[in-house]
Amino acid sequence: MKKQFKTLLAAAAVVAAPLLITPTASAADYPSRPVKFVVPWPPGDLEDLLTRLIAEEMTNETGKPATVVNKPGGGGIIGATDVANTQPDGLTIGSFVVDIVSTYVAAGNAPYDKDTFEPVGIFLDYPFVIATKSDAPYNNLKELAEYSKTHDVSLGHFGYQALPTALTFKAAVQEGIKFKSDAPFDSIDCSTLATGDADIINTTTQTILACLKSGEVKVIASITKERIGLAPDVPTLAEQTGIKQTLWNGLFVKKGTPAEIKARIAEVAKAALEGPRAAEIAKTTGAGIYWTAGAAAEQHVADDFEASKELLKFMK
Repeated sequence: MKKQFKTLLAAAAVVAAPLLITPTASAADYPSRPVKFVVPWPPGDLEDLLTRLIAEEMTNETGKPATVVNKPGGGGIIGATDVANTQPDGLTIGSFVVDIVSTYVAAGNAPYDKDTFEPVGIFLDYPFVIATKSDAPYNNLKELAEYSKTHDVSLGHFGYQALPTALTFKAAVQEGIKFKSDAPFDSIDCSTLATGDADIINTTTQTILACLKSGEVKVIASITKERIGLAPDVPTLAEQTGIKQTLWNGLFVKKGTPAEIKARIAEVAKAALEGPRAAEIAKTTGAGIYWTAGAAAEQHVADDFEASKELLKFMK
């Protein structure tokens, strides 16, 4: 695995290529050229959908073309490296999940450091949840812990490198939940529980939406900042355990980008995320859509970077 990861990092360096030295755009005429939003994942997920709304708003507001470029690979490293090797002019903006600017850097697995990027704003809480079949005799983590003392309980997750997986294991240790077994799956949906492949799953509400709506599956904790709209009576992981980390996504630019340019990007993004289409995405998926910018965003990133170091120690 380590060898494969190093190969991906080498590929990222090749993809990055030498920089073309171009004049830095001034805040007064921003954007002077087309704007590129880099999403380091394939198209279709929440960060991609929302970033496309922001890019469309940028085009409408400024009259300059703004496009979304998907650059998957290396767990997001290749796309992030592309942004790291640009000028600090706000013309290339990264749409990054928290791991890209925290866990990867803290683990030494990124070809950039924690000061390479500056947050423009954080805008998405992925609707990750801990869920089980609706007839399970527990409705929260405390009850699950008690149940697991006398019954075998298996966990299905997206892999040990995934932040929600690490947070689930941390909560299990803290609350005394005993998993008899666990296994990573490429896809975790309604059938994972229905077939008995796992008793508890760590997944997003998007993938289990059908069985949530039918009542076949229930949420026992959400790994989100606020309770999710699809299960408003279910306490968050933070409420139940005090563990506050979530899986979020934000907009980032190269460090040194003028404050006026970051403010303009933030203005456009906030307008897009407060629109009706973003609200509909939040309603139908359970995603937490909001806008946190400025000093609050910087502090959030700094706090999660420190928390990721502690989480890495725990996972070891």
